[in-house]
Amino acid sequence: MIEKQLLAAGITKITGVDEAGRGPFAGPLVIALVILKDPQSDSLSEIRDSKELTPAKRERLFDVVIEQSLSYSIIEVSVEEIDSLGLHKCNIEGMRRAINALAIEPEYVLTDGYAIPGLLTPNLAVWKGDQVAISISAASILAKVYRDRIMVELDKNYPGYGLAGHKGYITKSHTDAIKELGVLPIHRKSFSNIAEIINSKA
Repeated sequence: MIEKQLLAAGITKITGVDEAGRGPFAGPLVIALVILKDPQSDSLSEIRDSKELTPAKRERLFDVVIEQSLSYSIIEVSVEEIDSLGLHKCNIEGMRRAINALAIEPEYVLTDGYAIPGLLTPNLAVWKGDQVAISISAASILAKVYRDRIMVELDKNYPGYGLAGHKGYITKSHTDAIKELGVLPIHRKSFSNIAEIINSKA
């Protein structure tokens, strides 16, 4: 655990950062940060990369992470921003926004694979960070659960697309629904899959 080395160096306000929603072609990008009270706490023993957990377990651990956090922030990056600025820039700028939204200033920032250029706070981009840094794993749970909840609500607003099931990812049923029912405001029109469908109807 990377945090163990930082704690040994006297660094305690360690922020883990992760996102959910880079891959889907519908819905927002969600970025979460968390400063855990004690990254080595037994209360966090079940924390894993969100992709390794069942939806029910993620939901339960979402509350555990909140309870065990010194501070956390969750921000949404809209489809409009993604289409205008591009996904990578939105991811980087979103991380900045999420850091600025923290109630406590971090001493060190751990990100999952993507460095934040120009960040004054000491930081480290960790390859597969959600598997080796518990703070990043905790942030991944916050981001994933928060975004999944958004997609479930969007499913109620836009029935017929199956958003509650696939969460905006590319599936045959999702693509078929778009072709039949049309492109929604929540679809990322800068993504080639959506652009192709739009152009085919032009």
